Amino acid sequence: MNGADARAYLHRLFSLRAFVRARGMARGFGAASLAAGLAVSLSACGSAPLDTYDLTAPRSGLGARALRASLVVSAPEAVAPLDSDRIVVRVGAEGVTLLKGAQWSDRLPTLVHSRLIQTFENGRSIRAVSRPGERVAADYNLVSEIRRFEIDAQTRRALVEISVRIVRERGGSVVAGKIFEASAPVETIEGPGAVAALDEAMGRALRDIAAWSAAPR
Repeated sequence: MNGADARAYLHRLFSLRAFVRARGMARGFGAASLAAGLAVSLSACGSAPLDTYDLTAPRSGLGARALRASLVVSAPEAVAPLDSDRIVVRVGAEGVTLLKGAQWSDRLPTLVHSRLIQTFENGRSIRAVSRPGERVAADYNLVSEIRRFEIDAQTRRALVEISVRIVRERGGSVVAGKIFEASAPVETIEGPGAVAALDEAMGRALRDIAAWSAAPR
């Protein structure tokens, strides 16, 4: 092989290597682009906005009896999944799921806390009602726990169960305690129907809690 032939051979060899390298980079770029596009698509599907719902405090049927005492209402306790902003659906004795495409406007304990205070204020059944940390001298502390706040898919009913205790501020002794249960029929296990039933059941429970708390002791 003379010098000219050798130079031609090397030129073809380097050209072939460059072509292979460029083609491999293009394939890699295409695969990366496809993966990135798929990730964006999956992210878009997973971040679909949820319909947001609120709860209301009852304004009627609260009675006129007033307790001559001040009450501080503590935020209710709750365990997961109730301690969240999702709506719980019971599908069996031990199985629960979350209502598809729906959420509360805040964590459930926060919502119930606010609506419970509003119920006392609407009924004017307590001389003074406050939240913890508001520097109001209170006679009693209302402590509660949300035990059930769910849609039962089998019975098609909204179920609410709240445990309540009245604790004396001085000394911390428990004055009284009771578990309040309420339910309401569910027309459709979807966002609006489920929320309307839960709101109705909660309203019944809050009315009973307000009347019981205002009873003389």
